[in-house]
Amino acid sequence: MKQRTVLAGGVVAIALLAAGAGYWMGRASPRPDSAAVTSSSSSTTIDKGGKRLLYYRNPMGLPDTSPVPKKDPMGMDYIAVFEGETEGDDATAPNQVNISAQKVQKLGVRTESVQLRSVDKVIRAAGRIEPDERRIAMVAPKFEGYVERLHVNTTGQMVVKGQPLFEVYSPELVSAQREYAIAVQGAASLKGADSPAQLGMGRLVESSLQRLKNWDISQEQIDALIASGDTRRTMTFRSPVSGIVSEKKAVQGMRFMPGEALYQISDLSAVWVIADVFEQDLGLVQTGSKAQIKINAYPDKTFAGTVTYVYPTLKSETRTVPVRVEMANPAGFLKPGMFAQVEMQATGKGRVVTVPISAVIDSGTRQIVFIQLKEGRFEPREVKLGARSDNYIEVVGGVKEGEQVVVAANFLIDAESNLKAAVGGFGHSEPEAVTASGEKNAPSQPGTKGASNQAEGAVEEVDANSGVVTLSHGPVASLKWPAMTMEFKVANESLLKTLKPGARVVVEFVERQQGEWVITAAKPVGATLGKPTAADTHAGH
Repeated sequence: MKQRTVLAGGVVAIALLAAGAGYWMGRASPRPDSAAVTSSSSSTTIDKGGKRLLYYRNPMGLPDTSPVPKKDPMGMDYIAVFEGETEGDDATAPNQVNISAQKVQKLGVRTESVQLRSVDKVIRAAGRIEPDERRIAMVAPKFEGYVERLHVNTTGQMVVKGQPLFEVYSPELVSAQREYAIAVQGAASLKGADSPAQLGMGRLVESSLQRLKNWDISQEQIDALIASGDTRRTMTFRSPVSGIVSEKKAVQGMRFMPGEALYQISDLSAVWVIADVFEQDLGLVQTGSKAQIKINAYPDKTFAGTVTYVYPTLKSETRTVPVRVEMANPAGFLKPGMFAQVEMQATGKGRVVTVPISAVIDSGTRQIVFIQLKEGRFEPREVKLGARSDNYIEVVGGVKEGEQVVVAANFLIDAESNLKAAVGGFGHSEPEAVTASGEKNAPSQPGTKGASNQAEGAVEEVDANSGVVTLSHGPVASLKWPAMTMEFKVANESLLKTLKPGARVVVEFVERQQGEWVITAAKPVGATLGKPTAADTHAGH
């Protein structure tokens, strides 16, 4: 009986060894049926608008692909990748910003197409009214004398050409008149004398007459002197032009010296506007171009002028160059000294690539714009700028015609991208080392890509369309994060049943790629993650 029991035990042991060997051999050598299935699956073509299925990729962005549909360890389905697509189609590139449609609407983001335009600029400058220097006349006697009487005795008084201004007494003038009168009488008495005597007296008459003319004695006064033969004690000076008395130094009874200016008469029927143009706009100013002038005293009037001269000097204090604009002033509205606002048209160099000025963010060292790649996805571009008008600016490089550029809330998008970059940098470590065979040297550690982390917080907003949740969470020790409010993507839609606005939850999340964080599990506060319950929202359960 004992011998039978031993034999039976030996038979059972041999059977078990044979079964184990068969199982090991089956595992070591692939079955023909399995190879056929794999080969058939890898060559399967699935139409998606005529595109061929390439493979399935890991939903968490890990470097793992499969030729057939499968699930990851958390139960999430792998994502199909078709011909013409890349693994990053559903993920935001490192230099891009992904914002939910709900937040885009709240921020007030607006875009506009990059277009070809002619950049015509209006140059604006402050100026002042000044009299035309070519229309200013000075009254200055060329001999010594005394002001005997004033006919025009106030500054600003209007005068016409030929109007008496003042009378003067001069001993030199009286002597010159007498000399001329005697010469005229002597010439008349020598009419019957020999020719040399007449010739000498005639020269004396001419020289004395020329002396009077050199002193600006009018022909009318000379004719009166010849007719009467009597010298006059005083002589009247008249206005050489029509205008206003802009300066008067003559005072009745005063003594004046030769060349001393007693009156200044300014003709204001045409005036100048001296506009101070900034240095950076000077290259656009051209002589002959038209200008529009506005005066504070007449806000309802616009005056027209022409740019006639650009001065060759620059004011170092203001970095401006004076530009002369000439304009008519027949009604006398424009007074010297008035302030003026000048607008000069500057024509651009033709149609160039332009964007609205509001689209450009200038940091001082570089200029960037945000391009909308598709709804909710934006890419910053560094651009080189050229000429600018009031509303648009030329872009020499960085964008092309037809692209959509953000023109409103671009500063908020910039702040969003900076926040995500900062969050992505918290606790980020070097990638795992990989051997030549492709095996990892060590498992993922906290703070590395793909490692799971936990956080507790309150749900602020949920965008079901894009699968983005805004969570205000507390500190995350595994990543050395402080408490903050940030956006997370969800691994699948079933998580949104727990992640509702206002709910306090505990979540597990991983970094799919730099700066992009994905919630893989969520529980209300008080429940335990990882234990399957009726409320479990873990992906795939």
